[in-house]
Amino acid sequence: MNPNMIEEAIDKVSAGERQAYTTVIQAYEKQIYTYCFYILRSREEAEDAVQDIFVKVYRELGRYERRASFSAWLYKIAYHHCLDQLRQNKRRSRLLSLYQMHLRDGNDGQRDGALVDTLFAGLTSEESALLILHVVEQYSFEEMAEITGRSPAALRKRYERLRKKLIQQKENKGGYLHGEVAEFK
Repeated sequence: MNPNMIEEAIDKVSAGERQAYTTVIQAYEKQIYTYCFYILRSREEAEDAVQDIFVKVYRELGRYERRASFSAWLYKIAYHHCLDQLRQNKRRSRLLSLYQMHLRDGNDGQRDGALVDTLFAGLTSEESALLILHVVEQYSFEEMAEITGRSPAALRKRYERLRKKLIQQKENKGGYLHGEVAEFK
């Protein structure tokens, strides 16, 4: 979606037009759900998180500073919300069990979905967040620093470690067919 349209919708919401917030939700709902899903590894918790995040964003809209993009600000809120949720619940093992159950019960035979699940299965929540922000959403390390509160240099280093981990994972499992996994640069 056009960033100017988002900014216009934010201006309308700030002026009291609550209905304009649906533009923001529609523009980012799927992306934020995917992001939350790969951090929380549960459909139900990701759905709940998306609702909580958009409510929080609505309430905090007055704190949005236009020095960073709205999407970066939104992802920052989503990132911290998901990490807080993981910390508060302290149910990492339960989340992994639910995720494994999802793989068993939700396997609809789609090869690409199974590949993505396999790719993310061995990652921590922070590694998943880093991978999604950089590879899928194509944020720069500077933008990711705004979202996560870490330095760009630290994120580059973590990304390099993650890249090596994924390469090692690929080698240990006999590798994927050419074109199955996006190349990391």
